[in-house]
Order: sequence, then C-alpha cells, then structure tokens
Amino acid sequence: MDTQITFNIAQIIISIALTIFILLQIKSSGLGSMFGGSDSSIYRTRRGVERILFNITIGLSIAFFVITILNVIVS
Repeated sequence: MDTQITFNIAQIIISIALTIFILLQIKSSGLGSMFGGSDSSIYRTRRGVERILFNITIGLSIAFFVITILNVIVS
C-alpha cells in the first residue's frame, strides 16, 4: 500500500476519534452555555475520566498534526 494512502487513512481515523473525544467533553450544562452563555467563571481542576478524556484529546490532536505534516512532506 502506498504511504500517502496510509497517511490519508490514518488521518481520517484520527479525525473521527478526535471529533468523538471532543464531543464527549461537552458537559450537560444546557444549550445556553453551549452557545456563549456563561454558566460559571470558577476555575476547577479536571479529575478522573474528565482528565483522561482531556489527555487523550491532546494526544490525538498532536498525532493529527504530525500525520498531516508527514502527509504533506510525502506528497
């Protein structure tokens, strides 16, 4: 299989996973805060599953960036 095809497939899979993990981080705080309304301005730390989701999202975004750069270099 060609390396560019492999990078394209990896990029699609990572983008789907990244979208899913970003959507999993949305809290159920109502539609008002989703579209710009403020629910609270208190800073709080991430714990447990929320922290794991956040770290996986960061890892996937870095992997997506690296795969994109490699795909451009290969082509």
